[in-house]
This record gives sequence, structure tokens and C-alpha cells, in this order.
Amino acid sequence: MPEQPTKDEITSKNDPSVTKQYDTETPKDQQWKELYEIIDGDKVTTLNTYRKGTGMVGRSMAISKREGPKILYLANKNSRKFEDLADNKEVQVVINDKNQNWVSISGTATSTENDDPRIKDLYSKPISAWFGDLGDGVHNGTYEDPRMAIIEVTPNYIVYWKKTVGSLGFMKEIAQATTTGAVAQTGAHREFTEADISKEMV
Repeated sequence: MPEQPTKDEITSKNDPSVTKQYDTETPKDQQWKELYEIIDGDKVTTLNTYRKGTGMVGRSMAISKREGPKILYLANKNSRKFEDLADNKEVQVVINDKNQNWVSISGTATSTENDDPRIKDLYSKPISAWFGDLGDGVHNGTYEDPRMAIIEVTPNYIVYWKKTVGSLGFMKEIAQATTTGAVAQTGAHREFTEADISKEMV
């Protein structure tokens, strides 16, 4: 049910849509489980890097593998995102899925050369469609292609929102909130600090 905002929430520089949906009750292990379900269920993300003279630059990228909260991508090392990472390793990974759940992962990215043995394990034939085959026996779009590299994102902050009502419940919640001046309660707002993430990666 929608909840009425309090005077403190209005005057303390808080955002009631966040504070009233902020989840302090669900155990952290359950929060991690539901985060991974969102990530693994979608796998298509926006990877944002910082480019000198431009600012944040994003592009759609499919996750090759998730290792706990870490995200691994296979990518073409000739692309400009590798230039961005050479200058600034801070990145953001964003997911917005079909159920209206969203995830934002802030962290740092490291990249590897083609001699990383994990590339062979992460590679699958459809990936070659994004590389092309020059026909020279070298640049063939396979895991042996020298252009093939890994971007590994290690998070230091994660925030996500999980929808907790169905479509009809969502519409009802919005309608009631709009007519009563209350704040809609449609999902759970959760965050993991650097300390939370360190524990999860042990």
C-alpha cells in the first residue's frame, strides 16, 4: 500500500521513493540471490566507460560470465572502450530487464590480452559474428583471434531495485498514490557497499 511521506522525509533531503522502498528486512544472502537472478536472467547490459573530452560513453554488451558479483565480457581489444579503460578504469554496468527490475554496478575494469586462458572457456561460436573472419588464418573471430580479450569488472558499489508487485498491482499502487498524496510501494530498493561486496567475494 502507498505510504504517506513524513515531514522529516520531505525536509531532510531524502527521496521518499527510495527511503520508503529501501529494504532493510530481507537477509543479505537472499538479496544477493535475487540480484544474481536478475543478472543471469537478462545477461544484456550497458557498459559505461569514461572518455576524455566526452564524458560517459555507453554500449550494449552481453555478459560472458558472472563470477559472484564480478562481470566478465569478451570484447574486441581494438574497440575504443579499451582506450577509455587505459585512461580511466572506473566503469558502470547497467541492467534494465523486461520486468522493470534494474541494476547499477559501479566498479573498476581490468582487461587482458589474448593469452588469457579463460578466453577459450568463455568463447562460443556466435561470438565470432561480432568479429568477422579476415581469411588470413589469424583474424578469424575465434578464441585464438588476437583481437579477442576479456574485460573484467570488479564492483565496489551495487544498487538494484526489484519489482515486488504484478502489473495490475503496480497500476493500482500508482493510482492510489496519485490520488492520496502517498508514495507508491512497488518494489524493494537494495544496495551493497564495498564491505558487503568484499564479504561476498571471499
